[in-house]
This record gives sequence, C-alpha cells and structure tokens, in this order.
Amino acid sequence: MKKIAVLTTGGDAPGMNATIRAVVRYGTNSKLEVWGVFRGWWGLINEELKVFNHRSVSGIINQGGTILKTGRCAEFYTDEGQKRAFETLKKHEIDALVVIGGNGSFTAANIFSKKYGIPCVGIPASIDNDVNGINITIGVDTAVNTALDAIDNIRDTATSMERIFVVEVMGRDCGFIALTVALAGGCEEALIPEKPFDLEVICHDIVNGNLRGKISWIIVVAEGAGHAEDIAKKINEMTSLETRAVVLGHIQRGGRPTAASRDMALSLGKAAVECLLRGETRKVVGLSQGKLFTVDFETAIAKKEFNYEGMYSLIKQLS
Repeated sequence: MKKIAVLTTGGDAPGMNATIRAVVRYGTNSKLEVWGVFRGWWGLINEELKVFNHRSVSGIINQGGTILKTGRCAEFYTDEGQKRAFETLKKHEIDALVVIGGNGSFTAANIFSKKYGIPCVGIPASIDNDVNGINITIGVDTAVNTALDAIDNIRDTATSMERIFVVEVMGRDCGFIALTVALAGGCEEALIPEKPFDLEVICHDIVNGNLRGKISWIIVVAEGAGHAEDIAKKINEMTSLETRAVVLGHIQRGGRPTAASRDMALSLGKAAVECLLRGETRKVVGLSQGKLFTVDFETAIAKKEFNYEGMYSLIKQLS
C-alpha cells in the first residue's frame, strides 16, 4: 500500500479536523502518500482532491468543522456516481480510503468498498452518536457540553422569570444528547425518539409541581421527538403557564472540540491507518476504556440500541 485518501461525509462534528490531522501525519510518517478529498463523496466523483503533508494540517487540531468540507451526495448512490468515484481513485493510484463520519457515511462506504474492492476503514465522528457497536463517537462530548452550557444559562432565566422552557437539541433518530444533557443539567424531562411520551401526563406533573411551589421547569426535546415550538405552545394551552421554546440547532455542531473529542480523534485517526496497513477493510475503529477495537461495517450501520430507559429513569428520580 502506497497511497490512501481521507474524506469527511455527512454532518460535521467537532474533532473532525483533529482526526484528519492524525490520519495525515501518521500516514505520512508511515511512508504513505495521503490525499485529502474535498466535500466528501462529491469530491471523489468530481475529482476534487490533493496530496496533503504535515504542513497541510498544521494549526487545525483546535478548530471545529472540517477543512475538507462535507455534505451529503445523492449522486454517490447511483451506479454512475460510484463508477466516477472509482475512476478518480484509479486515476490517482489511490489504494484505500479512510472515511470520517457516521451511520450514513459507513453505509455508503460499505456499498462502495464491496462493489469495487477498495479497502476502506471508517472513523466514527457524529454528534448523533448513532454508530452501532461504538460507545461514543468523536464530537459527542463537545456537542453535549455546548448544549449543557446553553441549558445552564437558560436555567438562570427560567428561575428568575418563573417560566417553563422547552429546549430542542439535535438527535433525529437518537436521543443520546437529549438524555445526557437533561441528566447533567438537572432538567425535569427529556423527550426522545425512542420513547413515546404523553404530553397530558407531563402537563399534569407541571401543574402539580406549580401548586407545590415549583417555579420553573426545563424540558429537553430531541429534534426527532418533536418541535420545541409546537410542544411549548401545547403546554401553554394545557397549563396556562408561560412556556418558551429555544432551539439550539447547529451551535451544537460547531465550536472548539473538547479535550475528550480531540484525544479520541487522534487515537482513532492513528488506528484507522494501522488497520489499512494490516490489510483490514470494511471496519470501523472504536475506543472503549482506553482500548482500541474494530467492528464490521455491517455491525456499525445496524440500528443502535442503548440503555435510554436507565438514563430516563434517573432523570425522573432526580427531578
């Protein structure tokens, strides 16, 4: 193996740049030529790539986002798109791919790798934490802490103004961020896609709490469970208590990655290159209790199960 390429696909996550840096520097130190592909699969289809070296990734370890840019590419799911991507790799004599992303990224990588026999290793970087078999993905710690900072600030206002706040965080299919933030922020309720909720019961609890002298309430909702504006409006109508909605949105994707996100990025970037050098393919690298491991693409892209019941129960017991 002489040449590898690295790309970021799907939604960006804090720590992606640190991951790119690790792949490039460990790869070049291992006598590999490392190419950076811009704008994910789109860049591979349209031949937007260049050779990276140590200086190419200088000063990016602390930056959020990805210098390679990212996005979703419907064209890559077509035979023509995949063929053009393969031709780009063949033209530049690139032997293998490192794909940095989440569940959707690895689904595409698995299809492409199988079809054309291109060795491919995935590095899990997604604030949704939706990669099966991987406990924590790169960027999750940063996203959770960003949301937690916002909720800590909202609590000051909620207490001062004696209001109910419904705070919407990211999580289209997975409620990990909502549950983690609700627990760490001392919030009273978390609404997640994995667990149906009864707004009448929640409103009943709010009214009873208000009668006992509870003056504020914070409900965290994952975007996949509902919209904060709609939920806040219904709570206001059902309780006659002033309720405000806050949508944190894409601020959770940006910002400087935390130490935890950076450390994981550096370890997994190195591990991905080592996997390719060992001849492994269609694997996702992970880190658990300081130990590196791999899971197959097929495992990684399956629907993730996590113990949300235990976290949810703890939130209710402590509220």
